[in-house]
Amino acid sequence: MDEGASERPSGAAHWLRRFAPVALILLALGAAYLLGLHRYLTLSALSDYRETLKGFVTDWPVLSSVGYAFIYALAVAISFPAASVLSVFGGFLFGWLVGGIVIALGATCGATVLFLAARGALAGTLRERLGGTADRFAKGFENDAFGYLLALRLAPVFPFFLINIAPAFFNVPLRTYVLATALGILPGCFAYAWLGEGLDATLVSAAEAGRELSVGDLVTTEIVIAFAALSAVALLGTIVARYRRLKTQPKD
Repeated sequence: MDEGASERPSGAAHWLRRFAPVALILLALGAAYLLGLHRYLTLSALSDYRETLKGFVTDWPVLSSVGYAFIYALAVAISFPAASVLSVFGGFLFGWLVGGIVIALGATCGATVLFLAARGALAGTLRERLGGTADRFAKGFENDAFGYLLALRLAPVFPFFLINIAPAFFNVPLRTYVLATALGILPGCFAYAWLGEGLDATLVSAAEAGRELSVGDLVTTEIVIAFAALSAVALLGTIVARYRRLKTQPKD
C-alpha cells in the first residue's frame, strides 16, 4: 500500500477543510438575519437604548469594550452590513480615541477571518476560471500588495466586503494583509468614532423632532474628500516606488 496516499486526506475531508469556514460564515449571516439583529443596529435603536448602553459602559468599561470588539469582528467576518453604524456606536459609547482603537481591532480581526476563509475556499477556483487573465492581474497586484491594499483601505468609495476578500484571490501574504488593513482603516475608524462621540445631542434633537437619523446624515463632504486624498497619496506612493524600481533594474 502506498503510505503517501494513505496520509493524504480523503475527498470529503479535503472539501470539509476547504469549504467549512465559508459555510459557517454563511450560516451565521443567515442566522443573524433570521434573529432580526439588523433591527437593533440602527441609529434609532441607539437612540432608544442610549441610557442603558452608556450605563453598562460606565459600570463595566473593560468588559464592554472587549464585547464590542468581538461583536464588531463577528459582524465583519460574516459580512453583516452594519459596519458604519457599529462604528458610530463605538464612538458614541467609548469616545473617539478608545472607540477608534477598539473599532480598528475588531475590524482587523473580522476582516482577517474572512480573508482566510476566502483564501482557502475560493482562490483556486477563481484562478482556474479566469486563467491567464487572473494570473497577469495577480502578478501585478503581488508586486506591491501592501501599497495597493493600503490605498484600497483608505479609499471610502470601495465596498469594505470586497476589499476583505479580493486579496485572497491573489496570494497576498497574511502578514501584509493584516498590516495594510490595520493601518488603512485607522482614518475611517477614528472618523466614524468622532462622529459617534458627538451624536448624543443629535439623537436627542432628532427624537424631539420625530425623525430618524442615518449614517449618511453624519458623513460630511469634507471627510469624504479627505479620505479620497489619503487614498490618492498612498496610490501615488505605490506608483512612484514601482517607477523607481523599474529605473534601477539593469538593462539587458
